[in-house]
Amino acid sequence: MTSLSVCVPAYNSGRTLDATLRSILAQDEDFELLVLDNASTDDTGEVARSFDDRRVRVLRNDTVLPIGANWDKAITASAGTLVKVVCADDVLRPGALTAQLAVMADASIAISSSRFEVIDEAGAVLESGLGLAGLLGRQTPRALARTIVRRGPADFGPTAAAMFYREHYDKVGGLRGDLVFPMDVDLFARVSSFGVFFGMTEILAAWRNSSFNLCSQTSTVSKLTDMYRFHHRIAHDYPDLVHRGDVLAGDTRLARAALHRLRVRALATVRNRPDLLV
Repeated sequence: MTSLSVCVPAYNSGRTLDATLRSILAQDEDFELLVLDNASTDDTGEVARSFDDRRVRVLRNDTVLPIGANWDKAITASAGTLVKVVCADDVLRPGALTAQLAVMADASIAISSSRFEVIDEAGAVLESGLGLAGLLGRQTPRALARTIVRRGPADFGPTAAAMFYREHYDKVGGLRGDLVFPMDVDLFARVSSFGVFFGMTEILAAWRNSSFNLCSQTSTVSKLTDMYRFHHRIAHDYPDLVHRGDVLAGDTRLARAALHRLRVRALATVRNRPDLLV
């Protein structure tokens, strides 16, 4: 039987970690739940250690690592054949692991992901049925990489919706942590080269839209810069997956986003409305 590790890299996540871990432990499957506390200064460690469940393994860093290094350490410490990474503020929906493990039983599938929903800080659903536009069902590695570059990671979905093989993770050299914002989809595009991508119609995960997650704390300029670097690096390293036209389309999308942001900033300045910059 294929084993599974669910990895939860956590940093100062005390306010959401309990809900995240409960959503994982409620799954009706046997798996390893590995929580890596990135030297948090809040009660993250206490929350993680409060679960009396044989599936839970809690590790802690002595010093704070960059996010990419922390995720790499968590995955490297895992023991499963299959890996799922769940951010410490996101949640899995009931039956998520059972449904995804059934898909991954097909040996031709290297990675799968599901549709998702967005929840607020309190856990209420804001939007549902999102993600995987044009990527449902069996897809080639080329289709996955092309769509990610052209449409962006937000249309793909959260890390919690995906599942991949540890063996493939090791073969591609793990995460490229200098690409902070798109480092997960960069990994997914690379591991997909070992087989088929399967997009699931089910909603198996929820991404939390909050004021305290990394996405909300990362500037628009940093995100756009990371995405530009991602487009050109993945095209250079995997020219069979990402073509010049894909990069041009992706860069054009980033340019439009940058211009929109400039217009918003100009409007906020003229109208003295700093709230528009949020």
